[in-house]
Amino acid sequence: MYQETILDNGLRLITSNMPHTRSVSVAFFIGTGSRYETDDQAGISHFIEHLCFKGTTRRPTAREVSGAIEGVGGLLNGGTDKELTLYWCKVAHTHCALALDVLTDMLLSSRFDPEDIEKERQVIIEEINMCKDSPSQEVSILIDELLWPGHPLGRDIAGNKESVTSITRDMMLDYLSHQYQPGNILLSITGDIRHQDMVDTISKTLGRLNNRQPRHEYLTYQEKPGDRLRIETRDTEQVQLCLALPGISLVHPRRFALGLLNTVLGEGMSGRLFTEIRDNLGLAYSINSYVDHFHDTGSMTVSAGVELKNLKPAIKAILEELAKLRETVIPEAELSKAKELSKGRLLLRMEDSRSVAAWLGGQGILTGRIFSVDEVISIIDTITADELQNLAREILTGKQLRLAVVGPVPQDEPLEDLLKI
Repeated sequence: MYQETILDNGLRLITSNMPHTRSVSVAFFIGTGSRYETDDQAGISHFIEHLCFKGTTRRPTAREVSGAIEGVGGLLNGGTDKELTLYWCKVAHTHCALALDVLTDMLLSSRFDPEDIEKERQVIIEEINMCKDSPSQEVSILIDELLWPGHPLGRDIAGNKESVTSITRDMMLDYLSHQYQPGNILLSITGDIRHQDMVDTISKTLGRLNNRQPRHEYLTYQEKPGDRLRIETRDTEQVQLCLALPGISLVHPRRFALGLLNTVLGEGMSGRLFTEIRDNLGLAYSINSYVDHFHDTGSMTVSAGVELKNLKPAIKAILEELAKLRETVIPEAELSKAKELSKGRLLLRMEDSRSVAAWLGGQGILTGRIFSVDEVISIIDTITADELQNLAREILTGKQLRLAVVGPVPQDEPLEDLLKI
């Protein structure tokens, strides 16, 4: 499925040849994100990612950076998460060299011009304001604070206005020198390419990088008591809610089982939550569940938007669905359908060069162990209904429930009394 070469300086290059496609996707994965930041640095990973698009020594303006790729019909973007930062580009295969040139130029030669920094500081503050104004985004931030209280995992990836205002150019360059090291970078290239050609090209540019500074490590999460309920009162038409439980880590052997359990619960329009809460009870328009996995922890979350009068009935109905997973073995037909959904969605993703690059690079930078699609399908096929029920009994416990709501809900609303399974 892929070939891998580790350069002498530790940078990992992974390629996958996809001769049937006319696109090439190039993705740089950096093993750093918001959980690697101190409180004073909150948002610095995200700030740096923004500035890498604002100009380099060879392409001094943001327009020249983006125009180089868009001028050939390509796509260029990036993203910051809690444990990784990503820069990616997708182009027609004839422009692979250009994509590599632009992305390596951004990583090696971004200007971090003081004027650009001040402009982007205001842009990020507006981004934070935008998220605050969006109840569905705000509630997801609040539930993270409940899941990981007092820990970087519980912070907004973008930081806060105070931290973003105080981040300096010197702080960014110091953070870069520690985190953007070749030993902490994985380059994933997929499409109609040859591995050795990519090795030769990358060796000439990134091969000269050295690990200059020791890498900053993340703060390990230690579970501790905290609040179970957060209410943010707003004058809105709907109440946005997140009901969450601690999950399991990125390397836990049962993470695939938890993913399948989540598929049964809230994946798609045939999941239990959509079928019961929306179709049968009519309590919500939008409802789903999702899982997050990190190096040493994780979560399982149900997200929904409901009218105020439907808030308590919706919470009770969601908890009843969680209780059913604990108390009743999933019927074989339903389990089979969930497996086919999971496998089918995975296989469909693999038709796209960008998705393949993300599949390889994300696993490689976060765990160092890349499962093939066939390996994952084989694991899913072996999961039993008894295994899922045992996992549900372990994870879906009332004392671990957290609830965040944003909407026209009084601060003293006794919602915590509902948090029982």
